[in-house]
Amino acid sequence: MSSNKLYDALFAPEAVALIGASSDAKKNTARPQRFLRNHGYKGKVIPINPGRDEIFGEKAYPNLSAVPGAIDHAFIMVPADAVAAAVEQCVAKKVTVATIYTDGFAETGAEGRVKQEQVLAIARAGGVRLVGPNCIGLFSSNPSFALTVNAVLEKLEIRPGPLAIVSQSGSMTGGLLSRGLGRGAGFSKVISVGNECDIGVGELTDCIVDDPDTKAILLFLETLRDADRLAHAARRAYSAGKPIIVYKLGRSQVGQDLAASHTGAMAGADEVADAFFKAHGMLRVDTLESMFELPMLLVGQKPARRHRIAVLTTTGGGAATVADRLGTFGLDVVAPSAEVISALAQKKIAITKSRITDLTLAGTRPEVYGPVVQALLASDHCDLVVAISGSSAQFTPEITIGTLVQADRHGKPLAVFAAPHAEVALKMLSDAGLAGFRTPESCADAIRAWSHWREPSPAPAIDATKIKAAEQVLKSMPGKQVNEYDACRAFGALGITQAQSDIITTPQQKTHIAFPVVAKILSPDILHKTDAGGVALNIRDAQQLAQAAENILSSVRAKHSAAHINGILVQRMEKGLAEVILGFRRDPQVGPVVVLGIGGVLAEIYKDFALRLAPTSIADAHAMIEEVRGLALIRGYRGLPKGDCAALAQAVVAMSQLAALEGRVVSEAEINPLIVKREGEGIVAVDGLIVFRD
Repeated sequence: MSSNKLYDALFAPEAVALIGASSDAKKNTARPQRFLRNHGYKGKVIPINPGRDEIFGEKAYPNLSAVPGAIDHAFIMVPADAVAAAVEQCVAKKVTVATIYTDGFAETGAEGRVKQEQVLAIARAGGVRLVGPNCIGLFSSNPSFALTVNAVLEKLEIRPGPLAIVSQSGSMTGGLLSRGLGRGAGFSKVISVGNECDIGVGELTDCIVDDPDTKAILLFLETLRDADRLAHAARRAYSAGKPIIVYKLGRSQVGQDLAASHTGAMAGADEVADAFFKAHGMLRVDTLESMFELPMLLVGQKPARRHRIAVLTTTGGGAATVADRLGTFGLDVVAPSAEVISALAQKKIAITKSRITDLTLAGTRPEVYGPVVQALLASDHCDLVVAISGSSAQFTPEITIGTLVQADRHGKPLAVFAAPHAEVALKMLSDAGLAGFRTPESCADAIRAWSHWREPSPAPAIDATKIKAAEQVLKSMPGKQVNEYDACRAFGALGITQAQSDIITTPQQKTHIAFPVVAKILSPDILHKTDAGGVALNIRDAQQLAQAAENILSSVRAKHSAAHINGILVQRMEKGLAEVILGFRRDPQVGPVVVLGIGGVLAEIYKDFALRLAPTSIADAHAMIEEVRGLALIRGYRGLPKGDCAALAQAVVAMSQLAALEGRVVSEAEINPLIVKREGEGIVAVDGLIVFRD
């Protein structure tokens, strides 16, 4: 038994009650009892069924109160309307945790959600923890505990091993198990979480981090429900040397209802999830195969500082299937160094400066293949080696695969793809603790995930003085959304320079801003002023300003008759090297994020942006500038003058500090455009948006 009461009740209980157990072997509700015994559970199995005195040789009881002794875990399989009463029995019996198999709760809609919340309230009041409802169950290999209705346990003997699975999809749990077992994987823990009304993915992952039999944790996710707990668990897992590998659904566009600002439309839920995983040291894969094949690549590894990849092959076509995909991911496939070429030449082995070291069929000899493998693994010109084997992997695996198994890897990750179907070769690799891949797609996907792997980001410092100043500015602002003048005042309090501005309330009113100027409608109700005819540029004198103001008011009133108008905002005409969009929003799943991208009216079309959790560090802010392709223009591309990237990075950090605000909570904020001037000349905000949380 461990020191964690919840962990023991979940995966190693001394007594488990099956509420609603059936004596009909054909029913799903009969499976848990059969699986527990067939898979070697040594504790007490207690069927609860008021109509039976005995089920499959085990004494049955009408209810939990009739059971002598303590019960650690209850598995509830009664109809939905009877679940609340079953949980009340668990409370009276002081059961530590109950898993609810029954469906018909929040997954069915509003009525089911109310029913689920009622059940949870009973459990919380009585100190019972819940898994589910709508949960297919769980499995532990050590100690053996198969508490599930998953039919895969009828046919498969689950091999003990180092992988744990936490899945939000009950139906996919069996699929993941069968796929993993088919690839030679072994499992320590497997659990389906159902609706996560109480215990969620994050808390379960946190429990499993302490399992000595688990070396890597695989997450199959549909959404993120308890991001804070998962972040905590991921950081503990990273410190323990246990990689968390995530397969998450949702690559398609979702969440458009969140987008009041341009940045809300640009950065969907999937990009936010990517940023969340990366910030907390998790790896995301795009193929199910990679979930089971990637862990071997990470054994003994930490995130690499650089990601240069050397490719070795005896089959040009096989190598191309992997290398081509690596290229589409933008990964750096490097040619052997001059030192490697020279050292091999002294051994009478000739290789070229090609980015793929193709030994061809002639290279399938130990006296050739071995020295080349060893030279690449020992060289500091690359950070990972990919070895692609042809027919030799199938017919003479001792030559290429055997050489790889015996090689000194010098602490470097080694990925092996066998182009033909070569089960013997893959088993040799698995037995030796090497990463063997069955498809070029999973091989490239795993290497991509490795290249994106980062150690968890440290918590950035908060500038309390600037936060307090911004809070003072925001306190005076009425309504849910403020106009751009007030928004830019708040950004200024955070340290982001704003354009010289003035407000006129009639077209004839004079301005103190020196010409040329820009005139814009000032209204909290009009998000996209250009579309409303609310912007006039390059105004040269007072007469032009008066005419522009009249035109703006006429156009806006025609298109937005109900909009509240605060006047005309007059700003100094600012110029620079680039216009960027800088945004902040509170994502409903992971919390505050900051977004940087190419700005202007076409920001949503280009969708060229970088995203981080907020608040962010100055190092991450500089990394964001590097990631935005369009910002090559201010990074000195082809000798062009450099922009003030240092000032831009400081602005990113300042915007991200909105995450630390107390009092009135900002749900969205945006500067578009933020003008970046020449290096040393700074940045200036010329348009802003702030939306408060309801």
